[in-house]
Amino acid sequence: MQSTLNLWCRHLGHVPESLWQQTDLQVLILADNDLTHLPPEIARLHRLTTLDLGHNALTSLPEALGDLTGLGGCLYLHDNKLTALPDTLGNLTRLRYLNVGENPLTALPESIGGMTDLIELRSQHTRLTRLPADIGKLGRLRELWLRGNPLTDLPPSMSALGELRQLELRENALTDLPQTLAGLPRLRHLDLRSNRSTRLPDWVVDLPSLEKLDLRWNDCQPPAGLLTELEERGCVVLL
Repeated sequence: MQSTLNLWCRHLGHVPESLWQQTDLQVLILADNDLTHLPPEIARLHRLTTLDLGHNALTSLPEALGDLTGLGGCLYLHDNKLTALPDTLGNLTRLRYLNVGENPLTALPESIGGMTDLIELRSQHTRLTRLPADIGKLGRLRELWLRGNPLTDLPPSMSALGELRQLELRENALTDLPQTLAGLPRLRHLDLRSNRSTRLPDWVVDLPSLEKLDLRWNDCQPPAGLLTELEERGCVVLL
């Protein structure tokens, strides 16, 4: 049985010093506590598998966060005031779920490529202008949620995301669907709502697993023949 401490919405303002003695903890929930600082002593909780720091006011994270190499479940950092993430996040090679959404982040660390067990990555409503090239090293990634960023392009390395099923790019600034997506064999859902796309490339029909393509609120008018081919395959296209 997991050792869990749930301090959700206690309005603590700071992390209690007594917490650092509870080294057997596996699940720690500190969400919604008006936290502005996470002490480096977090590294003492070396048995943690899940850590929830969402809905706080953190402006930075300690490098020591990367010492929690036992994190194999979830790391929630969403809805804070983070402008950057420590490079040591790449040490969390067993982590499966990472949520950094609703932060004023302009970039993800290149070291994110070290998080090789990551299955789901959420960076929604941040300020990403680019994705790191090493994102292509996330060979187990199945879901990538990037809604509400000013992305204008995607790195070529994304062609290596062979397990990717869900790609949400809603409310970005993409003007064209990048060729880098052409080789994704398991991609099922592609959400491009509210971008600046003006055309749909022919290679979309070669995505063997595509089930849903959402192009609403773009200036894109796909050729009738291409739409027919997608629909005959059972793919739902929303315009």
